[in-house]
Amino acid sequence: MTNKNSPHALHPDTLAVRMAVERSQYGENSEALYLTSGYVQPSAEVSARRFAGEEDGYTYTRSGNPTVSSFEMRLAALEGAEAALATATGMSAILLMLFSLLKSGDHVVYSQSMFGSTIKLIGTEFARFGVESTVVAQTDLAAWQAAIRPNTKILFAETPTNPLTEVCDIAALADMAHNAGALLAVDNCFATPILQRPLSLGADIVMHSGTKYLDGQGRVMAGALCASAQMINEKLLPVLRNGGMVLSPFNAWVVLKGMETLGIRMRAQSASALALAQWLEQQPQVARVFYPGLTSHPQHALSMQQMSGLGGAVLSFDLKAGTPQDARMRAFHVLDSLQTLSLCTNLGDTKTLLTHPASTSHGKLSEDQRQAAGIGQGLVRMAVGLEHHDDMKADLLRGLDTLK
Repeated sequence: MTNKNSPHALHPDTLAVRMAVERSQYGENSEALYLTSGYVQPSAEVSARRFAGEEDGYTYTRSGNPTVSSFEMRLAALEGAEAALATATGMSAILLMLFSLLKSGDHVVYSQSMFGSTIKLIGTEFARFGVESTVVAQTDLAAWQAAIRPNTKILFAETPTNPLTEVCDIAALADMAHNAGALLAVDNCFATPILQRPLSLGADIVMHSGTKYLDGQGRVMAGALCASAQMINEKLLPVLRNGGMVLSPFNAWVVLKGMETLGIRMRAQSASALALAQWLEQQPQVARVFYPGLTSHPQHALSMQQMSGLGGAVLSFDLKAGTPQDARMRAFHVLDSLQTLSLCTNLGDTKTLLTHPASTSHGKLSEDQRQAAGIGQGLVRMAVGLEHHDDMKADLLRGLDTLK
């Protein structure tokens, strides 16, 4: 199937299984893995036209590969985008977006609750090249509006956020950006297109770390940007080809196969996460649980509206503690007591993964930055997998019930 001959209005679960480039002459049912860096050209004239961009055709895998194209087509179809562009990692997708759309003197507004590496990339690395930025509270629309300047080019939100699962109003931010002549970019890693399609709410760019739920089994690194065909072809693709932050065909093939079960996994893991979040709220050692599916979540109603009535598979919980040092020790005790679940900084796996954000994903931020984002030393993030509920609860209780 290709974009040209696929039936209209297919369900996302069908697109996740069927959307790909045309089969080869061999008629393979499973998408082929094209492990090649170059392509033999039929003639010098055709080769010249292809390298000049005057004729479609593969020339060099840094510029395109059939397996990578299948991944891009599948993700674009799921997100409702005209096109998608694959990258080596999620962070390289953000890097590509910023390099392609910004120059010295431009301004970015972004959430203070975003992934730690994103904050460092925008606020530190791009600042060296004259790109200005302002961080704002994720859920404060007035703060977003107040931060916009005449030179603002991008509003960048992550929803839900990592690790506190804060949710922003995508449609409201899109209107705000467009009224200012700016673009809205949305990190959709946590929700995936199964739960949330930011482009349908007015966003201009959707970013993915395919390392997470698109692969779904913690095997490879991958990233992608979804946007209009014009933006992909005129702005992003030239920088990708020159910069070389491309996705390898093997990794594309692995994620392509992972996406076939994306809908099943996201619905099952979301259901498990809700059950665990409700259970954790009842534990005497837990001060607070952060999960969009809980009615106690500040943006619960918005979350259910934007995320198809589900809360996703990631939750976080704060342990009751006194001093920050005590909180850190208690969090470490819970994590070190695990025997079944994994102490691991990744997320999106079929295996349940827990981590301590203050010392890992957000460890390179200053204490002031962590405090502004609400990330304390007693916070534990849990990316819920597919294990049985009773086994997950029992493993958490090994640490919770032995806290002093």
